[in-house]
Amino acid sequence: MRLGFGKGNGVDPTGVLNAIASAVVVANRDGKIRFVNQATEQLFNTSASVLCRSDLSDFIPSDSPVFSLIKQAIDEATLVADHNLLIESPKIGKHTVNLTVGSMPDDSDCAVLTFEPRSIAQKIDNQLLSRNSARSVSAMAAILAHEIKNPLSGIRGAAQLLEQTSNEDDRVLTRLICDEADRIVELVDRMEIFSDKPMERGAVNIHTVLEHVRRLAENGFAKNLVFEEIYDPSLPPVFGNRDQLIQVFLNLVKNAGEAVDPQDGKITISTRYQHGIRLAVAGGDARVHLPLVVSVRDNGPGIPQDMRESLFDPFVTTKPTGSGLGLALVAKIINDHGGVIEVKDVPGGGAEFQIMLPIYNRALAEGASEQPIIINNREHTA
Repeated sequence: MRLGFGKGNGVDPTGVLNAIASAVVVANRDGKIRFVNQATEQLFNTSASVLCRSDLSDFIPSDSPVFSLIKQAIDEATLVADHNLLIESPKIGKHTVNLTVGSMPDDSDCAVLTFEPRSIAQKIDNQLLSRNSARSVSAMAAILAHEIKNPLSGIRGAAQLLEQTSNEDDRVLTRLICDEADRIVELVDRMEIFSDKPMERGAVNIHTVLEHVRRLAENGFAKNLVFEEIYDPSLPPVFGNRDQLIQVFLNLVKNAGEAVDPQDGKITISTRYQHGIRLAVAGGDARVHLPLVVSVRDNGPGIPQDMRESLFDPFVTTKPTGSGLGLALVAKIINDHGGVIEVKDVPGGGAEFQIMLPIYNRALAEGASEQPIIINNREHTA
């Protein structure tokens, strides 16, 4: 098999394929893998060396349309495609991809498969929409603070005066008025946290943040749950705000704790360094790298598929008594950090929230901007 590049032109074909954001696989008619690029390693959660000793059927169910497309492309020496194809297995999880399969002109028994997952750019676009929704909530909260909180304080004061001269039956009603007034004020106060106040950022040890969150959880709402920590000790500092990052991961761990069975619940927190994610920031040519990946995984029931698109919008919740503000706040804080958050299925059950964050460096700190992110397609793409 030869990857078709002219001799002596100084172009490394493997380097070109590794620069592509889509997963590229060369496989024969029987599904034996002959070549993969780096994006395939991420999609299949397996190293290239292992993949090239494996069959596609080790990662994708043998009844998947992928295999019939391989045979069709080879038999007809043509290019075939399937859009919005679901590939799912315990090894790779669940992914919706656009698949293109083409025969190789110089190898009649092989095909080139290109898997294009739902792009990270789309995910970030959705998060930016969520951030705009959060800003709308903030603007509404400012109005509510003036139009509702002030009259409520008068209503609460009047109820307290009535309580002093009321019998026991009437006191039940006056206390109810005070409790409901307090509840509305608390809701308005929670909405005000979405405001775009300036945020101070610096070098933050993400493992110190995660250890603090774990200790809080183990001594409170998650004291009966099992925690697993898989940390990369060589990670450089995050460029962020320590208090806000604690709020992010405390929210995520609390959600995970509420999702799992109290008897055998397990929460896994992991960190790793990942190459390839870059964002362009408005107002300049600088690119922000997002190589720091933090994951919070649980063994609960997972997130319903029909809620994925709106999960980070304000007032969207999977819990009967939830306010729907927790994940919206998480998404806003991560966006303010110039990062990305996404949710994935866990093979075998559960959900995984994956956060990608920038590393600290002096140039980034000096040029920090609160301007919104602009997607720079196909730089990985983000």
